[in-house]
Amino acid sequence: MKKIFLSIVTLTVLTLSSCVSDNENFNDDSKKAYDASAESLLTNAQKELTDQLTTPSVNNNPLRYYVQYWAATLYTAESRYNLINRTIPDTHWTKLYQDVLGNLQTSEEVLSKETKPATVSDSDWAKQQQNKVAILEVLRVYTYQILVDTFGDVPYTESLQNPKIILPKYDNDTEIYPKLITRLNAAIAKLDTSGKSFNTGDLVYKGDVASWKIFANSLKLKLGTNLADISPALAKTTIEEAYTAGVLLKNLENALFVYASFAPNYNPIFDNLIASQRNDFVPATTIIDRMNSTSDPRRPIFFTPMADGSYKGGIPGAQNALPYESTYSHVGDAIKKPAAPGVLLEAFEVNFYLAEAAARGYAVGNTPEYYYKKAITLSCEFWGVTPEDTNTYLTNPQVAYTTAATTPIAGFPGTGTGTWQEKIGYQEWIALYNRSFQSWTAYRRLDFPILISHPRSVAASEGKVPVRWTYPSEEQTVNGTNWAAASTAIGGDKLTTKIFWDKF
Repeated sequence: MKKIFLSIVTLTVLTLSSCVSDNENFNDDSKKAYDASAESLLTNAQKELTDQLTTPSVNNNPLRYYVQYWAATLYTAESRYNLINRTIPDTHWTKLYQDVLGNLQTSEEVLSKETKPATVSDSDWAKQQQNKVAILEVLRVYTYQILVDTFGDVPYTESLQNPKIILPKYDNDTEIYPKLITRLNAAIAKLDTSGKSFNTGDLVYKGDVASWKIFANSLKLKLGTNLADISPALAKTTIEEAYTAGVLLKNLENALFVYASFAPNYNPIFDNLIASQRNDFVPATTIIDRMNSTSDPRRPIFFTPMADGSYKGGIPGAQNALPYESTYSHVGDAIKKPAAPGVLLEAFEVNFYLAEAAARGYAVGNTPEYYYKKAITLSCEFWGVTPEDTNTYLTNPQVAYTTAATTPIAGFPGTGTGTWQEKIGYQEWIALYNRSFQSWTAYRRLDFPILISHPRSVAASEGKVPVRWTYPSEEQTVNGTNWAAASTAIGGDKLTTKIFWDKF
């Protein structure tokens, strides 16, 4: 694979989408010292997006604590759902609106001003530019979905406007999703696989239009999946259309952002665990106990073994005992490599979506059991588990689709009802071990696994695992009128207020 290394230069923000100041000149970039290319802006947007989804930094993204993949040993505030001390929502909001959506928007503006080279025909140039714009649009839809899934109502129609709107209103999250599907459909229709796109700058698919089309249809499937409980008719149409058009089904098609092996562009997990010499992030007993109970073959990859070959985790939300270097397992070496890829979308995830769709009776070509087994197989394959070990795991009665979740696993909360939500929910949670944001979304949608909040969690969580993040403090102070209206509309700016699609 040809390696493309990141430039440090164009991480500067060129367009803000939601205000952090009521000064009308706040977003003015007329004095910038350079003109960034569309390609470098795309690279920066992809990196900022992947960084935010991948990082375990407690300043940016503590969701590994929420879904109980990791536990803290020294500093427990974030594992107890404190979002305020480090203004985590502000960082998430700014990175997605400013550093991702802003760069994507500016990239498109740069494209609109480009001049066709004399050596390229008019038709080839038009096709290539159209493909570039469509790819930027697909990434915008992906990012807006994350914002909605984090906060609920968010600035949408008045974000990224030109001329700029300093204090944008918040749109109803119920109305944003259908608009995202419409935008995605339009972008898919414009992706022409007979033409080129970005020759450089695309660190995910290297400008391959066919791959971006598969990704876009898979994103459409993802949007439809979240809608299934709240808007079943739209979900069914969206999912079936996406499946028919072709979705991401093989690991070779995964949307991976390949990090460099050197600073400052290595994987954020390496940055936070190895470069920072931190040993106080440890796997949580919740996931380790579950994987121990089924002899999951991914354990030696996800975790380091203890001296006796066993795996031991820390208690979520607790002030875990010291010395943590030798008391607990730690994050596996494969996950904390400097050049380990960040992931936007992958095959096992899509197969779990199809398993859900099949369980609901949608026309997606096969049974829930088929896609369930395929998803687990693809996860194991991605992490290098042998086919023999994967097959052994799949035949375990606690894993096999026909018998999974029919009885609770000893020492681990479950219902024993054998519903498809429980079967898929636990296995998707395990497979998403290195994808904390998407795992949090799946947990909220499926209501599995059953996670227990620590007794000393912040009062604002009401003894529960949070189902949304509160709005940024800066929005409250600067965009207060619109913040207040949105907070009232969603039922309160609280950790326990559900996103519109989180029906049950």
